[in-house]
Amino acid sequence: LDQFETISLFSLAAPILGNFNIALTNLGFYCFLVFVIIFGFHVISNNNLALVPSHYSIALESFFASIANMVRSQIGENKEIYLPFVYSLFLFILVSNLVSNVPYNFAVTSSAIVCLGLSVTIFLSVTILALTKHGIKFFSFFVPSGCPLALVPLLVLIELISYFARSVSLGLRLFANIVAGHTLLAILSSFLIKLFSTSILVFFVTLIPFALFTAIIGLEIAVSFIQAFVFSLLVCS
Repeated sequence: LDQFETISLFSLAAPILGNFNIALTNLGFYCFLVFVIIFGFHVISNNNLALVPSHYSIALESFFASIANMVRSQIGENKEIYLPFVYSLFLFILVSNLVSNVPYNFAVTSSAIVCLGLSVTIFLSVTILALTKHGIKFFSFFVPSGCPLALVPLLVLIELISYFARSVSLGLRLFANIVAGHTLLAILSSFLIKLFSTSILVFFVTLIPFALFTAIIGLEIAVSFIQAFVFSLLVCS
């Protein structure tokens, strides 16, 4: 599991301020790298404001249209003010997942701090926004319609636990899927390397499980898209 470890790449001590230390970790570096990739992709997709779109422009517009449709269907037609945030969140998770599929790269979304930080921050923001807009009526959403009065305390307690659990489960879902997929690839690749280096006969026989391993890599790339979309979808819902 060394590939998931956060390490310091650069450290600068400042004795004037006591124990103050400035450090650049691989997590911070790859977050900046993801930002550069997203920004660069949008610059390229701009296509110098040409009328005829390029392949990059079409791909970016497809992503934006998909996220826009999801926001309209989940939040409402008149709630597109939240579209930039959901779109940015989707691209950050997607690019982070795709970058982590490159061998020897660090996976930003394999960090529990990042995943739980995103989910808890979004949960608190949504709760504050709901209380601001609805006030005390917000708590009426925890009481199912037509519920008998005697069952209200129990059902409200269950709904509250379920509601607060979403702040953790949302991030854990993304974290667990990325870590599990990359761990599986690391284990299988270590086995394949040993098999390929055994003998010529075993080398050719190992081509069969290697084909399956290649298919798993394709599945992991698909999971990168799915997890980014699922995270954004659950944020909207």
